[in-house]
Amino acid sequence: MNRAPLIFLGIFFCVAFSWTGIVLTNHLGYAKLQPVFDETEGKAFPQQLPGNAQRGKEVYRDLGCVYCHTQQVRHPGYGTDIERGWGERGSVARDYIHEKRVYLGTMRTGPDLRNVGARFAGEGGRNWHIQHFYNPAEVSKITVDGVEYGSIMPPYRFLFETRPVIGEPSAHSVQHLLPPKDQPPAGHEIVLTQRGEDLIAYLLALKDPALYPEEAKRVYVPKAEPAKEEKKEAAK
Repeated sequence: MNRAPLIFLGIFFCVAFSWTGIVLTNHLGYAKLQPVFDETEGKAFPQQLPGNAQRGKEVYRDLGCVYCHTQQVRHPGYGTDIERGWGERGSVARDYIHEKRVYLGTMRTGPDLRNVGARFAGEGGRNWHIQHFYNPAEVSKITVDGVEYGSIMPPYRFLFETRPVIGEPSAHSVQHLLPPKDQPPAGHEIVLTQRGEDLIAYLLALKDPALYPEEAKRVYVPKAEPAKEEKKEAAK
């Protein structure tokens, strides 16, 4: 008896059942999620990215930022993201409903960027990103056991252009934000390229200020600390 058709049908049914349960069911559930209107802010969240930030998202993808940075704040009990100041709450599915391509990331070599627009906001935030892209090791430092280390992120100076000053200096020049050693030659100025402007616009737009219903209902019960006797026993 040839059992090949029966085996094929069995494999097909298992794959189809798994796909329906894991992919299709979740997709239908996420498709029902809608923006939530915040009366305090007078606007609906999450918001669509503006045009320049949409272009910046493609620059973010093109530069491979996703390989070192995540965009998903973990809930308390699953990591220390909130304690590190990477967000005020954990990420939920509704945060991503406007995104056709979600850059959750692959590893946390650098800090999570989901709410980097809240940590570095406005003109001050823009200036910080300019300095950081030009020389990350000078801007981002950590101290471990009394020793100061600079960021391992490479500089992205190709996002800048050094050009001669013709007439009056450009209003978009950024060398005044850079240290003396990084100043351009006399008669020249440093400006952000359009790709650099768009990338910074994207980063400034990354913020999740709203508390959605599903997050408000979440109850976090911290793990109980083991008794002293249990700690002593575990240490043996």
